[in-house]
Amino acid sequence: MTAGLDPEAGAILLVDKPVGWTSFNVVAKVRAALRALTGHRVKVGHAGTLDPLASGLLVLGTGKCTKLLPGLTDEDKHYIATLCLGKETPSHDAETEVQRERPWAHIDQAALQAVLRRYTGPLLQRPPSFSAKRFQGERAYHLARAGEAVELPPVPVVVHALHLLAMDGPQVVLDVRCSKGTYIRALARDIGQDLGCGAHLAALRRTASGQFSVEDARTPEQWSKWLDLWAAGRNKPEGA
Repeated sequence: MTAGLDPEAGAILLVDKPVGWTSFNVVAKVRAALRALTGHRVKVGHAGTLDPLASGLLVLGTGKCTKLLPGLTDEDKHYIATLCLGKETPSHDAETEVQRERPWAHIDQAALQAVLRRYTGPLLQRPPSFSAKRFQGERAYHLARAGEAVELPPVPVVVHALHLLAMDGPQVVLDVRCSKGTYIRALARDIGQDLGCGAHLAALRRTASGQFSVEDARTPEQWSKWLDLWAAGRNKPEGA
């Protein structure tokens, strides 16, 4: 995957983002490493953000390949999502404390499958209030964290495929393939509402973005080591 890559001139780097890192953290680490290795600023961007609590594929572009990022951002995404039934949070994921608990034990796979079928195909999805979308001129998450009411308008998305992989107590694991702009947190919220027990997104991993797979990605630490080796080879005297 890395043979012939030249991040200074321009390259696509596939990063397996760890939980706890922001997408900006990853971009900043690669940008700083390239600046230290080349002696000048190299443009670095990403093709679709991942929340800090999510892991998996983050597609980076460097140098002239940053021009490809808008097109790559438009590609479909593939996720493995873990929902926790019976517990609702304001952010619809584990970022915020559980706000409401409801019985879930009566939910069986048949009931779950019936609801999942409603969420395949074109949908109008209301983005989470804890999102980067703007509301009344402000980032929605700033207002939501300040306790203000945020009701974002629904937006069109497409869920191409939605499959149940496992159900273990309140934990439900889903395979999701969807269009750009789909909030898996909002999908968890809506599925929980339709089930009548509530739910939030307990874990999320992006496994693919367009043609790119997380199986071909490296962690930030692995990329850091690779960049050191790349710089060493780049600075090696001819004939050495």
